Amino acid sequence: MRAAVTRRSFTRPALTLGLLLALSAPAFAQSAPTDQDLEALRFYTGQGDEVSAEAELRRLRSQFPGWTPPENLSAAQASQPSTEIDLIYRRIADGDVAGAQRTIAETRKSFPGWTPPTEMEQLLSITAAQQGFDAAVSAGQAQQAIAIVRSAPELLRCDRVNNAWKTAEMQVALADSGGALATYRGVLSACTGFAEIVATLEKASAIATPAQMQELFALVRPRFTGNAAALDTLETRLLGSAPAAAATATAPTSAAPPARRTTAAPTAPAAPRTGGSTLPRQGDGRLAATRSAAQAGAWAECLARSANPGSAELAYERAWCAYNLDRPAEALAGFSQMERARISPELTRDARFGMALSYLDQNMTENAAQIAAATDFTREQRLTIESIILNQRGVRAYERKDYHRAIAFLDAMEDMGKLTRDLAILRAYAYLNLDKRAEAYRQFEALHRQLATKETRAGMSASR
Repeated sequence: MRAAVTRRSFTRPALTLGLLLALSAPAFAQSAPTDQDLEALRFYTGQGDEVSAEAELRRLRSQFPGWTPPENLSAAQASQPSTEIDLIYRRIADGDVAGAQRTIAETRKSFPGWTPPTEMEQLLSITAAQQGFDAAVSAGQAQQAIAIVRSAPELLRCDRVNNAWKTAEMQVALADSGGALATYRGVLSACTGFAEIVATLEKASAIATPAQMQELFALVRPRFTGNAAALDTLETRLLGSAPAAAATATAPTSAAPPARRTTAAPTAPAAPRTGGSTLPRQGDGRLAATRSAAQAGAWAECLARSANPGSAELAYERAWCAYNLDRPAEALAGFSQMERARISPELTRDARFGMALSYLDQNMTENAAQIAAATDFTREQRLTIESIILNQRGVRAYERKDYHRAIAFLDAMEDMGKLTRDLAILRAYAYLNLDKRAEAYRQFEALHRQLATKETRAGMSASR
């Protein structure tokens, strides 16, 4: 089981460019109230509240001067398909777009004067667009996914920030890095959650030049003055080494690996052979060619160029390539060579970081925890390692049906800002298994509001 390092981040919606254009367009004159406009009047009339009904009637006559109220509002109210409307909304909430469309068509036939409210049509449209977008992304149909977003800009609201990130990935797949940067820039300009800002900057660093990254940080800083120190640290990290895009978790008990190291190890100073190390610190002439392959992401070539390493430096470089090829046992051996060489405190620390990652890739959680307890990692390294440890312990506790401990571990991940959406769903199920249905429903509902999926719908249904 691999541990996720992507951040879960949602915030309230921001107006997209499409919505701004729509809001700035002139409105067409409306000559008569819609059924939705008449709801309050019908309510007051049905309740026998003559004073409120008269006041509402005056308001409607003022707004629609040429309109004549129906003689029998109660009869008009009875002719409204209230049961059918509830059914349509339920089907939309369940993601049953075809069923909702079918019910709308049937309701039109049964109630000839009825027209679907604008809100219903918009909700149905965005639900259908989301499903089409998700299907296109899953199938790798980049052009189709981008076309859907262009036709439904509401998909790029901040409460659906995953859509923006996926859109950027599709643009990169089409070799449109400029478009992807523009998409990331839109998130950084509009969204207000700091966690999603950090995640977006990290993702942008995979395709942006240092100058472009500096521009993005300059865009963000005036909006997040209270997070200046965190932004400084992030900028130093992203601009000080080659970036790697964070991967997206896809299932409650299976997530993406942490970002792989893609830069060459710092050049080690010349030094004599170190006691306890089976390799000399330096001296293997293949180091430059191996580093060149590693920097290009050519992991297999890197391994081919570094077979049977003759120095701790080369073994260390080879270890990162093995790690990137999902060969953690081989990577662990190379990191251990560098750790024993004690070339410098920084390289020893980084080697121990690689060792911890390699242990975690093999689900050897406690071995990694021992290294973490004995190593002065950088803050980012510690957050990465400790969040993966909590992830694995939390999932393991859940699988043992120790739901209290699972919740405690996942709560700790949330406190670190590392709880991913898939693990949040797992935590909600832990509450459900403890028969804390109200809390489980609250958590599923919160996730559903952020991004409605079949998983959140199933969780809400099971918690009722």
